[in-house]
This record gives sequence, structure tokens and C-alpha cells, in this order.
Amino acid sequence: MAQDHIRYDILAQDALRSVIRKVLSEVAATGHLPGDHHFFITFLTGAPGVRISQHLKAKYPEQMTIVIQHQFWDLKITESLFEIGLSFSDTPEKLVIPFNAIRGFYDPSVSFELEFDVAVNEEEEAPSAEITAYPAPVEKTEDAGEEKSTATDDDGGKPGGGSVVSLDSFRKKN
Repeated sequence: MAQDHIRYDILAQDALRSVIRKVLSEVAATGHLPGDHHFFITFLTGAPGVRISQHLKAKYPEQMTIVIQHQFWDLKITESLFEIGLSFSDTPEKLVIPFNAIRGFYDPSVSFELEFDVAVNEEEEAPSAEITAYPAPVEKTEDAGEEKSTATDDDGGKPGGGSVVSLDSFRKKN
């Protein structure tokens, strides 16, 4: 099998991350999410470029999931990261999250999910990405008007029943 000098795996991952960038850019431009859309974004808290408060870092030392739904502010998007203001237990926080730190993006209103395998040090391992369609989760938030943050140390019980398209199957095996 020929060596992939083009690195389609990296190109595909960048293309999938651009979906997140585009969606967040549109939300930033309008100031709100359209229809019933809302986003669960899971990211590695120790990844290069992530900036969160020491309190959140202590509470979520490995990864964290934020929900962007009703209350958020100062959403700013650049080519490589996004900044957002969210409230955690009535405490306002500013988060800076590079797109390369994102492990997952899920919009339960349309059962759309992007999932990335992200190494803390991206040079250690070539990342992969998956597109997954799952039914909307049964999880309920405490108050629909506030963001909820959760953290898991593993992939945490994803709902079943979807199909997964993995880019790993297209990668050259050594």
C-alpha cells in the first residue's frame, strides 16, 4: 500500500473541526442559537491553549463538557479557538478553548455528533475523528435557563443505537 503523503486523515479532521467553527461563528454573529439547537462540547482541560479558571481546572482535571444553550456571552471565534462566557453555579467564567482540544461536539436537537480522539500532546499520536448519529439523550438539566457542566474521565455512557463512521478505517495501517 502506498504511503499517504497528503495526510487525508489530518485534512478530514480539520474539515470536521471547521464544521464546529462555522456553527459557532454563526451563533456569535446572531447572538443566539437557532430553533431548538444547543451544543454539548467536550474538551481536554489540560490541552495546550485551554484557559479556564483554577477552580474549574481543579474540578475537571482531565476533560469537561459545557452546554451552550440559553445563557452565554462574549462568544468570539478565531481560526484556532473560541472564547465564551458561561455561568457555573452562579459564578461567571470565561473559557478559551482551542478547536484542537475538543473531543466531542453534540447537538441533541438533531442527533448530530462529531467525536475526536485528541492526545494531550498532539505530537504523540495522530488524532482521528468520527461522525456519529445517536438518538437524543434522556438527560435533563436542572434549569433549562442555565448551562450545565459535567465532566467524565472516560467516554461516559453514550446512548446506543447509532451508526459510526470512523476515519481510522481509511488510514494507512503500518
